[in-house]
Amino acid sequence: MKFAAVALALLAGTSLGTAFADEGPSPHGVGPLNHVFYIMMENHGYAEVLGNPDMPWLNTVEIPNANLATNYFAVAHPSQTNYLEAIGGSNFGILNDNTSNFGSTTCVSTLTPAGATDESSAGKGTPLNCPIAGTGVDTATPLIDYSNETSGPPGDIEIDGVHSYKSASTVGKSIGDQLNAVNLTWKTYQESLPSTGAWGVTTADGQFTNIATPTADELAQGETYGKIGKLYRMKHNPFAAFASVQAGYDPTTGKMPGIASYEGTDGLWADLATGKVPNFSFIVPNQCHDQHGGTSSGLSYPWCTGDSPGGLQSGTNAGLMQSGDIALKDIVTAIKASPAWKKGRNAIVITWDENDYTTAPITNQVVTVVDTNYGSHGMTSGKFYTHFSLLKSIESGFGLPCLNHACDASTAVMSDLFH
Repeated sequence: MKFAAVALALLAGTSLGTAFADEGPSPHGVGPLNHVFYIMMENHGYAEVLGNPDMPWLNTVEIPNANLATNYFAVAHPSQTNYLEAIGGSNFGILNDNTSNFGSTTCVSTLTPAGATDESSAGKGTPLNCPIAGTGVDTATPLIDYSNETSGPPGDIEIDGVHSYKSASTVGKSIGDQLNAVNLTWKTYQESLPSTGAWGVTTADGQFTNIATPTADELAQGETYGKIGKLYRMKHNPFAAFASVQAGYDPTTGKMPGIASYEGTDGLWADLATGKVPNFSFIVPNQCHDQHGGTSSGLSYPWCTGDSPGGLQSGTNAGLMQSGDIALKDIVTAIKASPAWKKGRNAIVITWDENDYTTAPITNQVVTVVDTNYGSHGMTSGKFYTHFSLLKSIESGFGLPCLNHACDASTAVMSDLFH
């Protein structure tokens, strides 16, 4: 399809949502859930993942025995924006991957049109984003984006080239805040998070962080400030962006509530082994295991090198795709072996945050799999869904109010996939 034809289709697009989002009635359509395990992968579109021979476990074991959304879309670019939309139903005016201004009580809220920043206008890494709190309006999601990886035609299609979102009234909450309010529990498990916690950290390799002075041993291993294995990234830890989470910071440990690594006594593997898992688990592999790749300046491995496949499986890094497939197998296998999986009604969700910035006419369609310990399996759904739909579905399962764009009448509950 020529760009002119794409542009005409975009101009005829449908604007989703209303001028008023916020928090509303609990949605219906998904039966009560005891545990949800939400696994977020990175930067590969639908056609790059589905049927990829370098992902044999996902394609030949997991998908045939779970339920697949065949018309599911990420909402925007870049990564952090999608992560916030996934757990908060809004971009909160943040259109960048920049770090939070941890603990700030004086900076201007991002919840205004003027507060929105993108990577091209602000420069990657600056300015720091305000901790998310309060009320205001978020930033509209256009049909096509020229503000991040492109500055002109053909641009990046934000959703599907047909739908967009208006700026809307927004409350600075996440599903974590909602769960806290009804005495349910949540935790995000961030692989390669250092034992010193997430406070102030932009990047880390599980031990060394960008805010620490390297030890002699670390220097001997080639670790220097600004040149570290960027396995953990704050932009993939959306809960850390909220003022409510930052308010629980313990300066003696450097930790914030609800944020843990895979390792340790409060980590993913230990919690699964004991069955003492929260109601909602948001699981984020590190950048070598989530298929993002490109983990550092000089410390990367060939199998962990990022790729730009342009919507084609032939352009993917085979080692990176295999690594992601193995990581998913390990996580899902551990979940299903946990005592928690065998009690009540539980669901595992696997999705990707966005495509790889492939330009129009490639859309922002991503693979999304719903695997439950109840109901039907082997189903596919061609209904139009987004990250907002998944949030709304999880809120339905926990009996929570809808949040921000999850409240939009156009946001459908994924009842067929959670059936």
